[in-house]
Amino acid sequence: MATSYLFFSGKGGVGKTSMACTHAVRLAEQGKKTLIVTTDPASNLADVFEQSIGHQITAIQGIANLWAMEIDPDKATQEYIDRAMAPLRAAFPPQIVQVMEEQMSGPCTAEVAAFDRFTDFLEAPEKDALVFDVVIFDTAPTGHTIRLLELPAEWSQSIDAASAGSGQTCLGPAAAIQDAKHKYERALAAMRESDQTSFIFVLHPEAISIKETRRAISELSKLGIHNYRLIVNGVIPPEGTQNALFAARAEMQSHYLEQIKKDLPYSKQFMTLLSGEIKGIHRLSQVAKIFFDGNPAEKTFQAEAIEPQVMPVITPLEDVRSRLQPNGHQRTVFFAGKGGVGKTVASCITAVWLARQGYKTLLLTTDPAAHLGDVLDSPVGDEIAPVAGQPNLWAVKIDPKAAAETYKTRILEDARRRGRPESAIAVMEEELNSPCTEEMAAFDKFIEYASLEEWQAVIFDTAPTGHTLRLLELPVDWSKQLDVKIFASVDATAADDVAKQRFSKVIEMMRDPAQSTFAFVMYPEATPILEAWRAAKELSTVGIRPGLVVANQVIPAQQANTPFTHARRAMQEKYLSDIVDRFGLPLVQIPLLPQEIKGLTMLAELAEQIYQNDFAVENTIGQ
Repeated sequence: MATSYLFFSGKGGVGKTSMACTHAVRLAEQGKKTLIVTTDPASNLADVFEQSIGHQITAIQGIANLWAMEIDPDKATQEYIDRAMAPLRAAFPPQIVQVMEEQMSGPCTAEVAAFDRFTDFLEAPEKDALVFDVVIFDTAPTGHTIRLLELPAEWSQSIDAASAGSGQTCLGPAAAIQDAKHKYERALAAMRESDQTSFIFVLHPEAISIKETRRAISELSKLGIHNYRLIVNGVIPPEGTQNALFAARAEMQSHYLEQIKKDLPYSKQFMTLLSGEIKGIHRLSQVAKIFFDGNPAEKTFQAEAIEPQVMPVITPLEDVRSRLQPNGHQRTVFFAGKGGVGKTVASCITAVWLARQGYKTLLLTTDPAAHLGDVLDSPVGDEIAPVAGQPNLWAVKIDPKAAAETYKTRILEDARRRGRPESAIAVMEEELNSPCTEEMAAFDKFIEYASLEEWQAVIFDTAPTGHTLRLLELPVDWSKQLDVKIFASVDATAADDVAKQRFSKVIEMMRDPAQSTFAFVMYPEATPILEAWRAAKELSTVGIRPGLVVANQVIPAQQANTPFTHARRAMQEKYLSDIVDRFGLPLVQIPLLPQEIKGLTMLAELAEQIYQNDFAVENTIGQ
């Protein structure tokens, strides 16, 4: 019998990993040999299964028939480069081989390599290899995943163009990766096979989550993939609605549940919001009974018993303000963290507060799934423009596709103006048509905005963590590529030289805590905290240290007045203490509200509460 494939997708933070792991546990309990693989550069599988996994197929302890693997982008990249370069090491002098290898150190190689490793699981297994009945892919946040799925088509174009031209692509020598082209075509064919493959979108009953799901389905449909299912997660249960705050949120959810029924006509399943975290085989098995068998959550799920915190977590307000306000020169604040934890909300609240303090403020996003306009309730375009209704505030979104076209045109026009021969321009055009260009161009645009001196404050609503870290590592990779171009006698443009100078200036700015603050946003839950902690450690390897932590959707203390809300608040209190102990940084708390955070009035009220009032003041907005 052929292996079945389940792809879990959706906006970050909606519970993809929990739902993917729940499916994996249930299938294993049914006796099916099951493998769960993640392509997310910031994976949480090990956290959910409470054991180390890593870059190899690993048996999950405490249950038969279940294995897992976390694709490590660095290891996958090295394996991929070694495989692509092996035939050439014997054929070319070491100097030339080194140039080719360095040209493969570009920013998209890790993405391609992860996809390459991922497609291995869509191929027929080698003789004697373990054959799985089901392979589950716990994928990265939607915008990132879609780019992964688009790569085979883009790659094919890049390989074809390079084969007709210089024979070299930024992904490696064309001749060495022709086999890969066929492999990706087979992988995409398997994804299109509805009898064998399902795409399961996990979403919350919220506006942005619905919009993201619609967008992702539209993108997948263009690739000829049509077999979709939905899991609507985080539905507030009846026992939750005994509390005023959660009753109001349940009312809000009911409208979105109707919208999902009307706008997304696919097979649907629903998962209730639980009173505690989903971690470990025992609890995953309980969740499977709730999800698949319809068992009541209140009687089935056993939340972890938590000792109440003796002291509330309060940060002196001055410590927070000093990391956000300009202090004689421009202040740049980067909001980072796991997808879906509220970076956009945190960046909008902060930008509105700074603008209302009289600082000329620019708010921008490098997230491919830009939600700034949704939260501001005001359109945000590809050019810097004032935000209507809020003096001192301007906003812009970087569209990677539009940035790539502008960047390509600029580089080629510069080369022609300098009288470069058409043969050299053709080589440059080949490189610029590769899948790397979007990421390079988005970063180039980011540098352009970061270099502007007219703003007193610049707030970046960044992309999910793994993606953001690759953006920050880009200058180093790009500089390497520029040096290689020169060494290989491919003309480097003046624009590249200027870019290199700007890069070093901006990176120095990022490393200076007097000019820049990296603020990590998270829910007060284990997985987002661990993810932020890992990302902060990775940032420190490029000399950047976080300056602030933000806990989002904190249940106000006075709302912990039912068993359900008390259990969730106790869990949050434990993790708020953990955040302060682990990071040792000022903590900002954004309260859970009865409705979604949207519009300038609400943002201004929240900004006042969070940054102006005493931190001990509890939430009163919308109540």
